[in-house]
Amino acid sequence: MGKYTIIAILAILVLTGCSNDGGFVINGRIDNTETVQTVVLYEGDRKLDSAFLTENGQFRFQRATSQPRLLTLEAGKHRYHLILQTGDDVVFAADLANASDVYTVSGSELSTKIKGFAASRAEKEKFAADLEAEFAEQAANLPDTAVENLRQEFLLRYREGMQKYTDDAVQFAQQNDDLAGFYAMSTLEADIAETELVAYAGRIAGRWEDNATVRRFLDETAKLKRLAVGQPAPAFESLTPNNQPVKLSDFQGKYTLVDFWASWCVPCREENPNIVAQYHAYKDKGFTVLGVSLDDNPGAWMRAITQDGLEWTQVSDLRAWGSDVVELYRLQAIPTSYLLDPNGIIVAKNLRGPELAAFLKKTLD
Repeated sequence: MGKYTIIAILAILVLTGCSNDGGFVINGRIDNTETVQTVVLYEGDRKLDSAFLTENGQFRFQRATSQPRLLTLEAGKHRYHLILQTGDDVVFAADLANASDVYTVSGSELSTKIKGFAASRAEKEKFAADLEAEFAEQAANLPDTAVENLRQEFLLRYREGMQKYTDDAVQFAQQNDDLAGFYAMSTLEADIAETELVAYAGRIAGRWEDNATVRRFLDETAKLKRLAVGQPAPAFESLTPNNQPVKLSDFQGKYTLVDFWASWCVPCREENPNIVAQYHAYKDKGFTVLGVSLDDNPGAWMRAITQDGLEWTQVSDLRAWGSDVVELYRLQAIPTSYLLDPNGIIVAKNLRGPELAAFLKKTLD
């Protein structure tokens, strides 16, 4: 234990002694605050409370609660994660000169547990920040096409790096079958850990039903599961440029890339040559593409189809982000793609560049 923590705990004890019946109390101290004057308490993205730091860096929170709550203390750029419940009388100490995973906490069993996961989260955040900085440095002054190629390379590296963090969270949750384990799983990214999140949601279904954070997690995971690998792709119908109706079910019998794009989307247009190449390489081996455009200008849409040589079926209701498929497939950005097997089951998502080529080669060659 560092020297500052011993001093801090002794100082904090002076502040303790008030009853915390029906809630929790946090008595804390933060050293080396420099220009930081307040500590903020969050639940998710919602600000619950804030407290001014004394001259000695001390602060105090006392709040009522009827259930365990996943909270975050924020001081400057440092964020410290806690799980607090009725009766917790917490003593917290940190030093802003240290990394955010270096702190002490007592008086809360669950908060002490998740401190054991703090190093993994800090390592993940450092990896992501370092990769982003490296990308920015390499992307400087590159043309747009080269930047997009570089982005795909770094995205692959990010996914590979995040797999270790995913494995760490899953292992922690297996070892801690409580809200501390839930906290670790709730930090995972759906785009990377979809399978693990869906499996975990099934494992904890029916537990902690009085906890709002858990309920939100289960609701979001249920939506995620509907579009997860292994699920049937949601059915829809739309129109070709010649106003011919097309159903997704018309494509059963082949591996089908459902490609959500638009004429105005630069990354989509930059990915099109790769899809064209894969289409010509595998169209006679059981592969096809269904382009679903988020255009609202029919002229621009049809020109882009011709300019990019998109020979496969194209559909759009020309309602852009107001299209029904946006909500149906929870589209937040394009390009987005789903690869379906001959039975219409989702087998992969957002395969681009070499990833799409490698999947088709392995599956169809």
